[in-house]
Amino acid sequence: MTHKIVVIGADAAGMAAAHQALRAARRTGREVSIVAYEATSHTSYSACGLPYLVAGQVDSQEALVARTAEQHRAAGIDLRMGTRVTAVDLDARTLTAQGHHGVEETGYDDLVIATGAAPVVPDWAQDEDGDPLPGTGAVSTLDDGREWLDRMAAGGDVIVAGGGYIGLEMVEAALARGHRCTLLTRGRFMHTLDSEMRQRLVETMRKAGVDVREGAEVTGLDVEAGRVTGARTADGQHVPGELVVLAMGLSPRTELVSGQVPLGRRGGLLPDSRGRVDPARGVWAAGDCCEVHHRLLDEPHFLPLGTHANKLGRAMGDNLADPDSRLTFDGALGTAITRFVGGDQYLEIAMTGLTEEVAGEAGLDVLAATLEGNTASGYMPEAEPIAIKVVAERSTRRLLGAQIMGGHGAGKRIDAAAATLWLGGTVDDLAWMDLAYAPPFATAWEVLSVAARRVAERL
Repeated sequence: MTHKIVVIGADAAGMAAAHQALRAARRTGREVSIVAYEATSHTSYSACGLPYLVAGQVDSQEALVARTAEQHRAAGIDLRMGTRVTAVDLDARTLTAQGHHGVEETGYDDLVIATGAAPVVPDWAQDEDGDPLPGTGAVSTLDDGREWLDRMAAGGDVIVAGGGYIGLEMVEAALARGHRCTLLTRGRFMHTLDSEMRQRLVETMRKAGVDVREGAEVTGLDVEAGRVTGARTADGQHVPGELVVLAMGLSPRTELVSGQVPLGRRGGLLPDSRGRVDPARGVWAAGDCCEVHHRLLDEPHFLPLGTHANKLGRAMGDNLADPDSRLTFDGALGTAITRFVGGDQYLEIAMTGLTEEVAGEAGLDVLAATLEGNTASGYMPEAEPIAIKVVAERSTRRLLGAQIMGGHGAGKRIDAAAATLWLGGTVDDLAWMDLAYAPPFATAWEVLSVAARRVAERL
């Protein structure tokens, strides 16, 4: 008897699950059919690449597409584009969808929810009918990317509202397109960094000509003759600008099953390591509609990122078609990396684990130290400044987190710290780890190891 799997959402998590379920079914000899519903006209693309598309560093939208709808169908997935699921009855195991061919109802054996997350769009960015004001928009979909290419080409000063990774990357895109740019954030900019590391980034951005204003909550936009002319803030500032990037975060899309299954603190679904939300009713989930288990804090956190979506999606797909599967997604550490480029300024930014501030708020007794050095041996032309902050727990010497800022080659050093964290290692482990050395790439004592050693010596 054929086992029917229905997937809602055909991007990273949903399609990773669908393809892995087909592989597992072939491996185990099970008969499965997979129907996937996607509300938009795009599937399996890199949303993380959108700021670089807008900046002109990616040749085309097509370059961001990992797999087309035709490729998914050729693999055996019944993919229905432009079809929105409007209702789900988890008890009856049925759903209703509406698309080009009208309304359809279908049943399923297992349901995969991979609906992603929606950008936060405040009331002040919309007109009376709820439509976006001219020149404003988020950066979440391929359609958004196309619209921002057109907006940037039309000219105007850019206001970025929001102080996270997308906001930072869209500032870089605006500068690359030759626009003046102001960044406004309600609280602290890049709050995932400790204050002294964050300040290094702010100073670099200001040197590149960016007007960075922290504690500047946008409360409204001025519109004249059908065109945005600036933003107003809660403290009475007026910021001129014609283009407004909404980079104020994401909200999990869980309204289809709200009230039918438990949700997390941020409103996300709570799958286990196999992707199961409600095994008795055949409900599974992965991707940005979910909260992820934080390995250090031992609690769910909303960490929307393509890597998590793909990993849990793959594990979930294997478990969907193979009851004996041992494939699991065992959580995350909050590892992240980005960069800032503006004029002659270049800075890589990376972090993993807990900041000193978050570790303290969690009740941990911490010791932290920041070290400045070079990315390569000082006599080499490749050498650029780097700053590394290492956070550890006093009583156990356990590594809790690291933050890195520096020139070319600085950021990916974070992976060694993340690996140490993943395995529950100490600052001593990181200090004495066998890391690669040659003058163009590192100093004889790798700067990350020295930073960890400094903390270890103080412990």
